[in-house]
Amino acid sequence: MVITATFYLALSAILFVIGVVGVLTRRNVIVIMMSVELMLNAGNLAFITFARELNDMTGHVFVFMVMAVAAAEAAVGLAIVLAMFKNRETIDIDQIASLKG
Repeated sequence: MVITATFYLALSAILFVIGVVGVLTRRNVIVIMMSVELMLNAGNLAFITFARELNDMTGHVFVFMVMAVAAAEAAVGLAIVLAMFKNRETIDIDQIASLKG
């Protein structure tokens, strides 16, 4: 059995849909951040698949840029979650109506 680009793109689409469902249905901030990371990784898989199929290194450059953005998003997001937990003692989206003090 030969694994073609179609399988990788299908896996990427499935991962992206799982991430979107996680963002839309969950109320825990940490789970939402994990779902966003899953969506970014699905995009990375698609970039790498197209870079491999087209024999072009541009996709690899985009993946490194997305990984840098994902790392920054995780660091800033975790800092915001910790600040919210310190002030409100919860990370549930429904219980945090606004960021006003």
